[in-house]
Amino acid sequence: MDEIHVMRKVVIDGSNTTGFQRTAIISMSGTLKVDEKDIPIQQITLEEDSGRKTGESKNTVTFRLDRLGVPLIEISTGADINHPDEASKVAFEIGKMLRATKSVKRGLGSIRQDLNISIKNGALIEIKGVQELELVAKVVELEVQRQTALLQIRDELRTRNLKPAQLNENFDDLTEQLSLSQSKIIQSAVKNGGVVLGTRLAGFRGLLKRELIPGIRLGTEMAKRAAFWGRVGGIFHSDELPGYGITENDVEIISKRLGCGPSDAFVLVADAKENALDGLKATVERAKEALVGVPEETRTANPDGTTQYMRPRPGAARMYPETDVPPVQISSERIRQIADNLPRIPEELAKEIGSKYEIGPKLAIQLVNSDYLGIFDGIVSSAKGVGASFVATVLTESLRSLSRDQVPVENLKDSHLIEVFDLVAKGKTAKESVLEIIKWLSSHPDSSAEDALGELKLRMLTNEELRGIISKALESNRSLVHENGTKAMGKMMNLVMGEVRGRADPKMVTELLRTQLEQFKG
Repeated sequence: MDEIHVMRKVVIDGSNTTGFQRTAIISMSGTLKVDEKDIPIQQITLEEDSGRKTGESKNTVTFRLDRLGVPLIEISTGADINHPDEASKVAFEIGKMLRATKSVKRGLGSIRQDLNISIKNGALIEIKGVQELELVAKVVELEVQRQTALLQIRDELRTRNLKPAQLNENFDDLTEQLSLSQSKIIQSAVKNGGVVLGTRLAGFRGLLKRELIPGIRLGTEMAKRAAFWGRVGGIFHSDELPGYGITENDVEIISKRLGCGPSDAFVLVADAKENALDGLKATVERAKEALVGVPEETRTANPDGTTQYMRPRPGAARMYPETDVPPVQISSERIRQIADNLPRIPEELAKEIGSKYEIGPKLAIQLVNSDYLGIFDGIVSSAKGVGASFVATVLTESLRSLSRDQVPVENLKDSHLIEVFDLVAKGKTAKESVLEIIKWLSSHPDSSAEDALGELKLRMLTNEELRGIISKALESNRSLVHENGTKAMGKMMNLVMGEVRGRADPKMVTELLRTQLEQFKG
């Protein structure tokens, strides 16, 4: 864009203390080639980050403001992605291009994917906060499954001839009938001056327990709506009762009181009266949406790839001009300068790295596609003699392997990695110790590599200490040495290395062991 206009986007969830987020379109109408297919890049937007949610209770949400106002780049693709695997590939290619700039912050959450997903006869669903690339395809698959299940429920409701008018906000106070219930939730609500309200959901019998995706049922969807709009902990519904301290007799009394027929369900909410009313209204509204099929909404991703209701989808009216920042002119000369100084594409960068550091093409491309390319040059330059291939392997294959083993490598700071390789370069520890030190630092991110060295006892042995260990090993295995002579070298090497691995250079161990073995025989 040759002129950038800053807008305000209304934010009412408390994550931005101003009540709005500044945002500006800086580029439009691009493409990204993925598997020989041109994926449209509709626009690139510059905006400010919001506060980070750190906790939530019934009436309170807690945010940290340490990232509030930090500049973000938002890249929006066109609606041309047609398969879960393709979504993963597009996300990967975007991340790869960003990392090639060497200007992207590393770590979990620094690149976040939001997914807009729809199917035929479904609705546009926005899913926020997919942080791990491996989850993208799974989130898409499960959302398609959820929307398909909701359309099946819609069709079943239509076969039952259910009409929206049959779903109304006729709420009954059931506090007296359930005051002696064994349900702890109901007991707590009544004790605190709350009420138990119930409503009939005509035609919904058996559908509230219908699973949409693993662990998420239609009743779960209604509970999330009730929690959002009514500030309640959840709902009880007839498809899961008797249970939770509500007996079969209680169910019969409730059904009779609410006028439920054989095909009807009911929902209960126990809370302060205002909250219970709002919660039941939201539940009835969600039931009406089930007659249509899939309601448009914004959902949040869970770590297992499932999603849950987050908030309604915002409308276009939430945007209005920023009154405190005038439009910014971008000269054609500046655009030309940017175009002339673009970072090289990842494939070109991998070739250059492979040639410069004499590492294989596979390892070079892994490095370019990793989060650690930015610090690789610095480590190799400062840790003289460690070896570029070794550094690259640790930063790619080794860290990925540790992550698969549930080691929290995302806690590592760049300074940690620089320190670890520096210890090897200075001869303070061996290459074999690097992964152990990294594992320790991942769980102790406020410590240093020197701290790890002391805690793990991985500091390099002096030659004198090494000679002493070899002498003891030879003495303990005197009969083996006398019987086998120089042929005992292999077995003795294994024994000594088992004791000193990570604290001694294997070449030095071999040299000293050979010398002492000769003397010992003599």
